[in-house]
Amino acid sequence: MKIGIIICDRYKNCAGGKCFRAMQNREGAFDIYSKAEPLEIVGYTSCGGCPGGNVEYTPEEMIKNGAEAIHFATGFVVGYPPCSYIYYFKKFIEDKYKRKVIVGTHPIPQKYFTTHENLKTWQTKEWQELIKPTLGNEALRKKYN
Repeated sequence: MKIGIIICDRYKNCAGGKCFRAMQNREGAFDIYSKAEPLEIVGYTSCGGCPGGNVEYTPEEMIKNGAEAIHFATGFVVGYPPCSYIYYFKKFIEDKYKRKVIVGTHPIPQKYFTTHENLKTWQTKEWQELIKPTLGNEALRKKYN
C-alpha cells in the first residue's frame, strides 16, 4: 500500500517521527492496515498554509508516485485551533482525485487530548468522527506525548 501524507503547515518543520513510528507499529490511523501489508510513503508535504494552497495539486503528484490513499497528519486536528478547512480538503481530494482520505496519522498525544477536552473543541458529531481514527486509549495517547 502506497500512501501520501499531508501535514498542517504550522508543523512544516516536523520530521515526521511520530507519523513514521505509528505507521511502523500500525497505531493511530494506521491501524487499518495489516502489519503483513507493506506500507510505503510516496509523498510527504505540508498543506502550504491557510487556506491550503498545496492541497489543490499535491495529491496529483502523490498519485503519480502510486499513492492509493492520502493521510492528513494528526496535527490537522490537534493544533489550536484545529484546521477549519479539513472538511473541504477531504471532500476536494476524494472528489477530484478519487482517493480515500484518512484524517490522522499517529495517535493523538494525551497532552493535546486533555487540552481539547477541556476546551470542548471536539464536542460535535463531525469532530468526533474526524478524531476517531487517532483517538486510541489513554495509554496509547501517553506513548505519543
